[in-house]
Formats: sequence, C-alpha cells, structure tokens
Amino acid sequence: MPPTFPARSGDHPRDRSRARAWGLQVLYRWESAGGGETIAQALGRVLQTRRVAPQRLAYLEELLETLEDHLPDIDRALQSALENWRLERLSVMDRSILRLAAAEILFMEEIPPKVSIQEGILLAEAYGGKDSPRFVNGVLDALYKQPHPLE
Repeated sequence: MPPTFPARSGDHPRDRSRARAWGLQVLYRWESAGGGETIAQALGRVLQTRRVAPQRLAYLEELLETLEDHLPDIDRALQSALENWRLERLSVMDRSILRLAAAEILFMEEIPPKVSIQEGILLAEAYGGKDSPRFVNGVLDALYKQPHPLE
C-alpha cells in the first residue's frame, strides 16, 4: 500500500511555514510604511505584486488577521517577556518575527506553542541578524512560560 501524504489544503506544515515567511514580508512592508496603513492593506499591496500559492493564502490571512485583531495584547505580552529591552527598539525583523509567533502562541490554539517557537527561530535564522535566532528563542520561550501572558 503506498504511503499517504497530507492533503495540500493549506494545513500542511510546509504551507504554514511559507505562509509565515509571507507574513514576515507583509509586516516588514507595513512597518516600513510608518503605520499609514493597516496590516490588511499591507497584505493587499503585497498581493498586488506577488503571487502567493492558494494553499498558503488562507493561513497567511488568518495569521495576519489574528495579529491585527490582537496587536495591543500581543505587544503587551511580548514586552513583559523581554528583559532589558523595549519592543520598539528591536529591529523590524526581530519584532515582526516575535509578533507572528506570539499571535500563534497566544491566540491560535490549533498550533502547538513549541511549533510556533521553532518556526520563529527558523525565520530568525533566515531573515534576522546573527544573534536573532537565540534572541527570538529566549523571548518566545519566556512568553510561553508566563503563567498569564495576557493579563
């Protein structure tokens, strides 16, 4: 009997990983615009010029919508997990990676937190500075271990 593979409906881990990378691009564009648009508008602008595979688009939209809907709570929870840093002083890449992973950890119960942390580390390795993976790991681990991060 041949092996079965997950359906390519956007639930495949590779599709979610690539959707997170697209999310990072959208957040970078959003932050670079100086807050003159919403995250949803930034996504729309990216989609005007880039082609995102349909199986990744649904998760990308869900992730960015969750982030936009809960951004103040996410930033507050991240700030409490940061030691001797202020969120606004982080690089755009590190801040964006942390926000994406925190959105999953705090509001997307179907994604195991350890997966979100590992995916954040992978994004930091690919797009951050040389110290970004260790930094992202430390902050997300602290966020995960907080007893009530949204209070």
